[in-house]
Amino acid sequence: MGSFDSRAMISPNQFLPSQFSRKQLPPSQFSRWLCLTVLLSSAAWAQSGKAPSVSMAPVPLVSTQRAAQTKVSLNFRVVRGFHINSNAPKDEFLIPTALKMDLPTDIVLGKIEYPQGQDVSFPFSPDTKLNVYSGDFTINLMVHPLASVVPGKYMMRGVLRYQACDNAQCFPPKTLPVSFEVKVTKEPAAPRRNPRQSPHVHS
Repeated sequence: MGSFDSRAMISPNQFLPSQFSRKQLPPSQFSRWLCLTVLLSSAAWAQSGKAPSVSMAPVPLVSTQRAAQTKVSLNFRVVRGFHINSNAPKDEFLIPTALKMDLPTDIVLGKIEYPQGQDVSFPFSPDTKLNVYSGDFTINLMVHPLASVVPGKYMMRGVLRYQACDNAQCFPPKTLPVSFEVKVTKEPAAPRRNPRQSPHVHS
């Protein structure tokens, strides 16, 4: 395959009506423009072999007891120059960032806490605020091994689905593999109670 010349890439702004070039796009026009940019970006980036990406920092071994809930923090980073939609992007045509986990039997996934995004406007629609993540962000989740789990180490696996954009266009959604290891230990033994001494026993 030949090299990709970024100068030949079609700008979605070429398809904007001239009267909207410096004004806010009406909702209907904005939605159409958004769909068009995804299609154009998909073709262009497929030729280049490159795409905006998100990375995840390694997670230290998580230790937890059976029948207890433990919070796990997953730290992500959006490559510089791009942002991704938050979990609540404020537009039905934008794909929210979402974490999906597939846990081993008898280990239950608790609440997933997404960070609040930042409301940002972009040149193509300066009066419209989109809710996004950029730079570093953290997603917290609760892991709850049931009392029936055999003590040991277990690998938790899942995917982060996201849609990246820059200041001019949005790109097709991608998925990032997510994994971390959990060490499950036995719960502490219940303290033993000493039987009460009979009042008739004397030393």
